[in-house]
Amino acid sequence: MTETTLPPMIQHMLKPEFYPHPVPPASQAPDRPLDTAEYPESPDFYPPSETTIQLIQTHVSYVLLTGEFAYKVKKPVNFGFLNYSTLEQRKFYCEEELRLNKRAAPELYLEVLPITQSGTDASPHYQLGGSGEIVDYVVKMRQFPQNALLTSLFEQGELTENLLRELAQVIADFHASTQTNDYIRSFGEVSQVRQAFDENFEQTEQYIGGPQTQQQFDETRAYCDRFFATQKTLFDERMQNDRIRECHGDLHLRNICYWNDRLWLFDCIEFNEPFRFVDVMYDIAYIVMDLESRKRTDLSNLFLNEYIEQTGDWEGLQVLPIYVSRQTYVRAKVTSFLLNDPGVPDIEKQKASETAALYYRLAWECSQTQDGQLIMMSGLSGSGKTTVARHLARQSNAIHIRSDAVRKHLAGIPLMQRGGSELYTAEMTQKTYDRLLDLGVKLASQGYSVILDAKYDRQSLRKAVISKAEAHHIPLQILHCDAPMDVLHDRLQHRTGDIADATADLLPKQQLESFTDAEQPYVKRIDTTQAIEGQIG
Repeated sequence: MTETTLPPMIQHMLKPEFYPHPVPPASQAPDRPLDTAEYPESPDFYPPSETTIQLIQTHVSYVLLTGEFAYKVKKPVNFGFLNYSTLEQRKFYCEEELRLNKRAAPELYLEVLPITQSGTDASPHYQLGGSGEIVDYVVKMRQFPQNALLTSLFEQGELTENLLRELAQVIADFHASTQTNDYIRSFGEVSQVRQAFDENFEQTEQYIGGPQTQQQFDETRAYCDRFFATQKTLFDERMQNDRIRECHGDLHLRNICYWNDRLWLFDCIEFNEPFRFVDVMYDIAYIVMDLESRKRTDLSNLFLNEYIEQTGDWEGLQVLPIYVSRQTYVRAKVTSFLLNDPGVPDIEKQKASETAALYYRLAWECSQTQDGQLIMMSGLSGSGKTTVARHLARQSNAIHIRSDAVRKHLAGIPLMQRGGSELYTAEMTQKTYDRLLDLGVKLASQGYSVILDAKYDRQSLRKAVISKAEAHHIPLQILHCDAPMDVLHDRLQHRTGDIADATADLLPKQQLESFTDAEQPYVKRIDTTQAIEGQIG
């Protein structure tokens, strides 16, 4: 598309004099066009322009980058699930976009401004504001460099573990602050949730024999049908526990940036309630899918475990696979649509077909039965249980559940707040271990590898896990972390920035009851003064 084929209003917006602020001589445009086969929901091209202003166009909007500010105009389109066809609707959804995105990106989203027209039809003049007739509305945003997007950071090798932990905390805080009520919760009903799934399958049947196989289609659909048919109680519990909230709705890595030393979640869904009134796991599934599709299950695992620990929503892992399947399948579907577009060159269609095939396969993998297992950590405070557990979790994509987090969630106190004596009574300790075991068995029975990270210093506590594992036919391993007492003492003295409350003065009071003959077959000793690699498989 050339500049002259753009609507007259957009042509005016490409001129620096349209704006009431200076436009710099060189815009902060991306280094290269976005890969639309990989990111079909993202801007699909950058029309050439001789101006200093960069135009990004999607199928629903124009975004103009002017240097310090970006301006977003909604196209007058109606796709059913999205309707911007009238001026009143565009004004409403611009205001909604501003309202909703100020929740997680308040410094990026600034205001909604009218665009007015004066002059004649043959020679119209457009202004931001102005005294003429209002012909459209624009969302004014603060512009950030495109290399601040998390997708760019990933490509540059700068999406670090610490940044992903921070992201998990930011999203956990965001979800905790979002609205819910009876109306919003109603979108968690099975009948509501499955509508989009059924639509996805109807729209992609035509691609069987192309980017997806008949087996993948049949088994993915059967898995979803079976899940909805058998898990109504689980969906009801999600509603009752306020896990259906006014979420972001499109929280993939390209809608998150790290700028000015802060993470911003932007461009949330404003145009469709069912896409936004969703389970918090619906949001999390985007990031899990994004990282797993990039073959970084270790980073996906780190992010997921951090989010779950922050929220205490371990039960949410039961619905996560269906949402990961959904987000992955949607990306496959939208990429497949390029195959029907006569304007897409054959070479791009081939690339789109390969990308769609990848996502169809990933969605299908979610439908495949997995064998769960339990791994019980054991050892005194400071023995390195959590270090070993984290390493193993990332290596084997396991769910890591720490007793310190479980205990504080049960008590209703922030994870980083030091617990008082009431947190460490015999009764509270028993509740903590009971909760650990309940979660472990529940998740392992659904195919997760689960690491129970606690001292498990008493035979009675270990026996309870062994009995449950045997009763449910769940494979079990006990990892006994060990190190000399002076090493434990030194580690505890220098421990900072962790949720664990144990201090060095408690060590003399701790004692690990010896493993019984019945326990020995499950036990593997880990010397945590040595490298972990090679000691655990």
